[in-house]
Amino acid sequence: MISHLPERRSVIDGCLAMNRLGINQGMSGNLSHRVEGGFLVTPTSMAYDAMTPDDIVEMGFDGTYLGNRRPSSEWRIHRDILRARPDVMVVLHAHPTFATALAVHGRGIPSFHYMVALAGGDSVRCAPYATFGTQELSDHALTALEGRLACLLANHGMIVLGASVQAALSLGVEIETLARQYLYAQQLGEPRILPPDEIARVAEKMRRMKYGQPVDDNDAPEDTARPRR
Repeated sequence: MISHLPERRSVIDGCLAMNRLGINQGMSGNLSHRVEGGFLVTPTSMAYDAMTPDDIVEMGFDGTYLGNRRPSSEWRIHRDILRARPDVMVVLHAHPTFATALAVHGRGIPSFHYMVALAGGDSVRCAPYATFGTQELSDHALTALEGRLACLLANHGMIVLGASVQAALSLGVEIETLARQYLYAQQLGEPRILPPDEIARVAEKMRRMKYGQPVDDNDAPEDTARPRR
């Protein structure tokens, strides 16, 4: 019997959704999911629509793996983030067009729009370039993700973190949308940047509202309108 079958299926569904949502193309992205004692990660060089649960690679935090497939070349990024961030269940790496367009210039996304707060701070940082699959790249990514749920990778792509596959996908779409808006806004000149204290207020309001999360009618947040009785 295959271990962690629901999580394996979730990884495959997440990979298919990355391409369907336009935040990745072909086989260039990868996805991992924390499980007891380690994590699951996509195999290297395999089309998403050809994957079966048995193809998803189970790894330990010591770098060992089980199964007949080799793990993604970026397994170090997934391993290091999940090991360092107990708050994270899913790591998504992709090459979305607009976020990558910023990343090839070594540029992140500043707080030109309040939605940047969804990534956990007043910017989406861009990590310095390093060769794919290396420990150096993973180290750069970890630094860029300090206090954040997303970062860009110079001349490469994007990483987003989530408590579930759906949360990571949703944030990935938001980051790519912000990157597109920022690039378009720059055509009219450098946009106005919101100050850190405003982003902090926005982040706190999002937290109170459980922004982007399903709301239980019996536990409505304080900023939620209530029906008239």
